[in-house]
Amino acid sequence: MTLALEPVANPAAPLARRNPVAKLGAALLFSLPLVATLDPLTPAIALAVELAVLPFFGVRYGLLARRAWPLALGAAGILVTMTLFAADRSGSLLVTLGPFDITTGVVKDALGLVLRVFAVALPGIIVFATTDPTDLADALVQNARAPARFAIGALAAFRMVPLLTSEWQMLTLARRARGIDAGRNPVAKLRLFSSTAFALLVGALRRGGRLATAMDARGFDSGIARTHARRQHFRRADTALLVGAALLSAAALTTSIVAGFFNPIVG
Repeated sequence: MTLALEPVANPAAPLARRNPVAKLGAALLFSLPLVATLDPLTPAIALAVELAVLPFFGVRYGLLARRAWPLALGAAGILVTMTLFAADRSGSLLVTLGPFDITTGVVKDALGLVLRVFAVALPGIIVFATTDPTDLADALVQNARAPARFAIGALAAFRMVPLLTSEWQMLTLARRARGIDAGRNPVAKLRLFSSTAFALLVGALRRGGRLATAMDARGFDSGIARTHARRQHFRRADTALLVGAALLSAAALTTSIVAGFFNPIVG
């Protein structure tokens, strides 16, 4: 599986053209209520809003499904784990699976957690699917006043992530050429996977060290004020995006409180 870090949405979409910092800030603001309550209604409302605004970011639903399938797989695992091994089994009994009693309380908690996982992750997927990493780094430095060393270092790390896939394939083919193959033995497969992952980690650390040295040698940490080739402007529409995200976030939380579903994490 390859990981594309370039924007894959329609760049002409109204919200896709917004400042990267504004999109990132809106995603954070919209996600705040989701970490404040355990009820399933708040993430359900948030997820419905996120799916509704998806076309305005130029992201197609088919593309979202292709990018979010690992998230769906993880959510399915959470659902099964919560349903079978939840400590709190209050509520009415729905079904009995051997030693496991599936109650309404268990289903409610599991559904709330799964919906929260999707609702929290989806804004991040939208932001990175509609934003060029270089534009994001420039906007963090120019508009958010982030340290240039941090922003440019993060950009370099993002640019190097796709290399991990090709590096993994190269390590696998090299070991196979040397006759190192696990065959159908699951224990040998696990051992081979662990050793390959360790070799990949060592290679990534070495490449990161060389990259950091090269960046320092080119004056990325000189302390001298830097100029920018591409200016990132924060306009009124970007402010409106932040305000809209805050209002929608407050509306979702208010609806949960009024409906009696609000279940604070603390308290």
